[in-house]
Amino acid sequence: MSDDAPSDALVLFGFTGDLANKKIFPALYALAKKGRLPRRVIGVAGRPLDAAAVQQRVRDSLDKEGGVDDAAALDRLLSATSYVNGDYHKPDVFAALKKALGDARRPAHYLAVPPELFETVIRQLGSTGLAKDARLIVEKPFGRDLASAKALDAVARSEFPDKAIFRIDHYLGKEAIMNLLYFRFSNAFLEPLWCRDHVESVQMTLAEDFGIGERGGFYETAGALRDVVENHLFQVLALLAMEPPASCGFADVQSAKAAVFEALRPLAPADLVRGQYAGYRDEKDVAPDSDVETFVALKAFVDTPRWRDVPWFLRAGKKLPQTAVEVQIQFKPASTALFPDSGAAGGRANYLRFRLQPKVSIALAARVKRPGKAFVGDQRELFLCDDLDGEQSAYERLLGDAMAGDGSLFTSARAVEAAWTAVDRVLVDHPRALPYEPGSWGPKEADAMIADRGGWQAPDPDAACA
Repeated sequence: MSDDAPSDALVLFGFTGDLANKKIFPALYALAKKGRLPRRVIGVAGRPLDAAAVQQRVRDSLDKEGGVDDAAALDRLLSATSYVNGDYHKPDVFAALKKALGDARRPAHYLAVPPELFETVIRQLGSTGLAKDARLIVEKPFGRDLASAKALDAVARSEFPDKAIFRIDHYLGKEAIMNLLYFRFSNAFLEPLWCRDHVESVQMTLAEDFGIGERGGFYETAGALRDVVENHLFQVLALLAMEPPASCGFADVQSAKAAVFEALRPLAPADLVRGQYAGYRDEKDVAPDSDVETFVALKAFVDTPRWRDVPWFLRAGKKLPQTAVEVQIQFKPASTALFPDSGAAGGRANYLRFRLQPKVSIALAARVKRPGKAFVGDQRELFLCDDLDGEQSAYERLLGDAMAGDGSLFTSARAVEAAWTAVDRVLVDHPRALPYEPGSWGPKEADAMIADRGGWQAPDPDAACA
């Protein structure tokens, strides 16, 4: 198979799971509307389902996640979809899958299953010949620490060439994240300021106002650091901290991002505050003495000439006051004291703010003189908002790219291992999770971490598109 030959079938392991219902079926429907659906979509899972039940699952998902406005596209999706059920550990399931693939010769196998099943499915695909000329799409988490990431990568590479392995972090498919990359490298005024000489600190917040819901079993194996920081927030950090790539091509961007992860100073326990919202231990499938964190705040350093000694403060948590993702780049105060209200003693210095969720916005804080003879002013935001109407969903973009062989928005093995290296110690050697009240911004110890840098800046709930 040539590297750019499109996949002629999609095999979805985990067809009956929540991810398929909430994200993958709507993405496949969107691809069908655009004529990009492969000829066959084959679901695989352990639950017995007849053809009518399979089609009903797809219909129910689409009704719940936005509805159907193109009956012909729905018909194409339903006609393309079939189903194989059974135990992933048994070869007869894969024999049935081979039969269902028919004359398809370039399948893409999507592993939307629990991580403990990754190796089993990959080995079975290899032993039954289904890895030949195929692509492998692996849903996060790609490992749960450095050792397991290396082991999983070795298994995947034993059956698939690296160019055929697509490691999904759906954050990379979001329009807001792609816009961040574009904004960073397409605006000439940023480059002279984008370094340790002018940046005081960087902080990121990924806040959710809800709890774990029905995901207690998963969360007990993960926690906030594994769930959203080591992957999602680290990806944002890499886009902000990386050196200009040689081009916007896949290999160059991936190399620049991996270099950032390799320059991350490994975290120590003192760099971390862990929290757990009151009531978490009463959630379904949660241990009564659980120490899993539902909140984490950390201080990181990127040891490159551009960023050496600039602290990067990251926090993420559940049951916080709002749901938002925001980045703030805090610039140093003006070097001259011509106007007393704009120097080091004049309050907060200029900053750049990226709102990534729920609405996308960019704001640059600048001081503006008040009317009158006195040279005093206020800091105001120059605000740009993009509501991104009609944007592709992350999963539509990523599934389409993977089946087309385009790896631009996927994570490389080098970057995965470097990111795990940065957090590997604190995954096992960390302070206990401190309690915090739902609706607060986490344990007060997280505030102390950043007190000497002006404190955490809460995402502005009013900074939304009009």
